[in-house]
Amino acid sequence: MVRNVGFKSQQRVELALEKIFKNLRVIGIEEVDIYNCAGRVLAEDVFASFDLPQFVRSAMDGYAVLAEDTFGASEANPILLKLIGEVRVGEAPILEVKSGSAVRVFTGSAIPKGANAVVMLEFTKLSGEYVEVLRSVPPFKNVSRAGEDVKKGELVLKKGELLQPQDAGILASLGFKRVKVYKKPRVAVISTGNELVELGEKLEGAKIYNSNDPMICNAIKELGFEAVSLGIARDEAKQIENKLFEALKFDMAIFTGGTSVGAHDLVPEVVAKHGEILFHGVAMKPGMPTAFGIVSGKPIFMLPGSPSACLLAFETFVVPALYRMMNVRVLERKGAIKKGILQSRVPSEIGVRSYVRVRWDNGKVYPVRISGSGILSSLVKANALLLVPENLEGYEAGEEVEVRLIRDLTEVFE
Repeated sequence: MVRNVGFKSQQRVELALEKIFKNLRVIGIEEVDIYNCAGRVLAEDVFASFDLPQFVRSAMDGYAVLAEDTFGASEANPILLKLIGEVRVGEAPILEVKSGSAVRVFTGSAIPKGANAVVMLEFTKLSGEYVEVLRSVPPFKNVSRAGEDVKKGELVLKKGELLQPQDAGILASLGFKRVKVYKKPRVAVISTGNELVELGEKLEGAKIYNSNDPMICNAIKELGFEAVSLGIARDEAKQIENKLFEALKFDMAIFTGGTSVGAHDLVPEVVAKHGEILFHGVAMKPGMPTAFGIVSGKPIFMLPGSPSACLLAFETFVVPALYRMMNVRVLERKGAIKKGILQSRVPSEIGVRSYVRVRWDNGKVYPVRISGSGILSSLVKANALLLVPENLEGYEAGEEVEVRLIRDLTEVFE
């Protein structure tokens, strides 16, 4: 950069990002409780210490039966079974189902000894001390077996996973109260310019309100990071220097404005005096005056003062850097729509909208779970949802489908 002349060269965006990544490191590991882990990056592999569920349980409200007793049952030919009691959710069953008997169960109830299936409540009628079974069930129908959700010793969550609400659910199901994650960077934000005034102050002459500061602070907070505004620095080297020193108490600093090649654009000069400038000037529009440096081991981003250029440079360079400091690169954000080729058939029922848990992987879509509302691991193992509308009976293998990501796609740096 030559002051009052222009940028001698402009760094390509990909090369600029590479320089940023090479000069950033994780800032540490901490434990957080699972009520506050969403959006955090897992710093360890998590394994199951026991089967989930630990016992055979009912997946429906209905009656626990011996499946063979129901064979041939229909509305025209109901089969009578003697009702011998019930097992509520959370109770250890003491009853035993023998041929000709049934036990009332609820979704999540432990299945009593002897039973191997559950008849859904809607396919039965209560008749005094007997239950009329109106539809047959095969063995293990409407039953979740021990370990069906997660098996003991199974890798449940991998290091580097950007944790989602469903991950907190599976962690809680396995008894985890706390989990190790990478620390989140705390960011200081400074706006520069003689033309700026704070909100609430009177505008006079050619002054303007400081809009970049709340914009960038909110952009940081929207991602779940902590942002602290250090206010305005005038276009004076000493003021900028003082703000820089204050910002070094944080994990990252962002200056907005004062980064171009004019006589009063002093931020890169001050940063260079106390550290190193890795690049100044990027081959992008808007956002060309963006700069990046390191002072006392802390990353310093210098973003353009023009609001649109400022926010675009923030999204392009600062957001990846924030995640780099938590040891991950975010390849695709949650909510994105992706296309892919379905790898196996997905059936659905006409008149019902199905949300099929799938895994999208480089243009291929693998069904994880078509049914089973109680299988939480299916939402952990899946990274996308395939919606089957009410007017379709499903999709065939080989069809191109659209899926919506339900978790961020990431890769670990280390």
